Amino acid sequence: MEYQSEPYRIFCTDDAGTCVAEITFPETQAGVCCIDHTFVDDSLRGMGIAGELVSRAVQQIQANGKQVTATCSYAAHWLEKQKGSGKNV
Repeated sequence: MEYQSEPYRIFCTDDAGTCVAEITFPETQAGVCCIDHTFVDDSLRGMGIAGELVSRAVQQIQANGKQVTATCSYAAHWLEKQKGSGKNV
Protein backbone atom coordinates (compact mmCIF):
# COMPACT_ATOMS: atom_id res chain seq x y z
CA MET A 1 0.00 0.00 0.00
CA GLU A 2 1.38 3.38 -0.98
CA TYR A 3 0.72 6.21 1.46
CA GLN A 4 0.44 9.75 0.14
CA SER A 5 0.99 12.79 2.35
CA GLU A 6 -0.36 16.31 2.31
CA PRO A 7 0.24 18.95 5.01
CA TYR A 8 -2.69 17.79 7.19
CA ARG A 9 -3.70 14.50 5.60
CA ILE A 10 -2.29 11.05 4.81
CA PHE A 11 -4.21 8.73 2.51
CA CYS A 12 -4.17 5.77 0.13
CA THR A 13 -6.10 5.26 -3.07
CA ASP A 14 -6.95 2.14 -5.04
CA ASP A 15 -6.14 1.61 -8.71
CA ALA A 16 -9.28 3.55 -9.70
CA GLY A 17 -8.19 6.56 -7.62
CA THR A 18 -10.80 6.03 -4.90
CA CYS A 19 -9.68 6.89 -1.38
CA VAL A 20 -9.55 3.63 0.63
CA ALA A 21 -7.75 4.87 3.75
CA GLU A 22 -7.35 8.34 5.21
CA ILE A 23 -6.41 10.30 8.30
CA THR A 24 -6.79 14.05 8.75
CA PHE A 25 -5.13 16.23 11.37
CA PRO A 26 -5.75 19.97 10.96
CA GLU A 27 -3.90 22.53 13.05
CA THR A 28 -6.62 23.53 15.52
CA GLN A 29 -4.51 26.07 17.39
CA ALA A 30 -0.99 27.37 17.01
CA GLY A 31 1.42 24.45 17.28
CA VAL A 32 -1.27 21.80 17.87
CA CYS A 33 -2.70 19.37 15.32
CA CYS A 34 -5.81 17.36 16.15
CA ILE A 35 -6.37 13.97 14.56
CA ASP A 36 -10.07 14.30 13.82
CA HIS A 37 -10.82 11.57 11.29
CA THR A 38 -9.54 8.09 10.48
CA PHE A 39 -11.09 5.97 7.73
CA VAL A 40 -10.22 2.53 6.39
CA ASP A 41 -12.36 0.83 3.75
CA ASP A 42 -14.07 -2.35 4.93
CA SER A 43 -12.05 -4.39 2.40
CA LEU A 44 -8.85 -3.40 4.25
CA ARG A 45 -9.96 -3.82 7.86
CA GLY A 46 -7.88 -5.98 10.16
CA MET A 47 -4.63 -5.28 8.31
CA GLY A 48 -3.24 -2.69 10.75
CA ILE A 49 -3.76 0.19 8.35
CA ALA A 50 -5.56 2.47 10.82
CA GLY A 51 -2.69 2.09 13.29
CA GLU A 52 -0.18 2.77 10.53
CA LEU A 53 -2.08 5.93 9.54
CA VAL A 54 -2.06 7.22 13.13
CA SER A 55 1.63 6.39 13.54
CA ARG A 56 2.50 8.21 10.32
CA ALA A 57 0.36 11.21 11.28
CA VAL A 58 2.02 11.47 14.69
CA GLN A 59 5.47 11.26 13.08
CA GLN A 60 4.57 13.96 10.55
CA ILE A 61 3.05 16.25 13.19
CA GLN A 62 6.02 15.89 15.52
CA ALA A 63 8.52 16.30 12.68
CA ASN A 64 6.92 19.69 12.10
CA GLY A 65 7.48 20.59 15.76
CA LYS A 66 3.81 20.42 16.70
CA GLN A 67 1.87 18.67 19.44
CA VAL A 68 -0.71 15.95 18.83
CA THR A 69 -4.28 15.73 20.14
CA ALA A 70 -7.19 13.65 18.91
CA THR A 71 -10.96 13.83 18.75
CA CYS A 72 -11.17 10.70 16.60
CA SER A 73 -11.96 7.87 19.02
CA TYR A 74 -9.61 5.39 17.32
CA ALA A 75 -6.69 7.83 17.34
CA ALA A 76 -7.37 8.89 20.94
CA HIS A 77 -7.31 5.23 22.04
CA TRP A 78 -4.12 4.60 20.02
CA LEU A 79 -2.40 7.60 21.63
CA GLU A 80 -3.42 6.50 25.14
CA LYS A 81 -2.14 2.99 24.45
CA GLN A 82 1.22 4.40 23.32
CA LYS A 83 1.51 6.60 26.42
CA GLY A 84 0.68 3.60 28.60
CA SER A 85 3.53 1.66 27.01
CA GLY A 86 5.97 4.45 27.89
CA LYS A 87 6.43 5.66 24.32
CA ASN A 88 6.88 9.40 23.81
CA VAL A 89 3.77 10.60 21.97
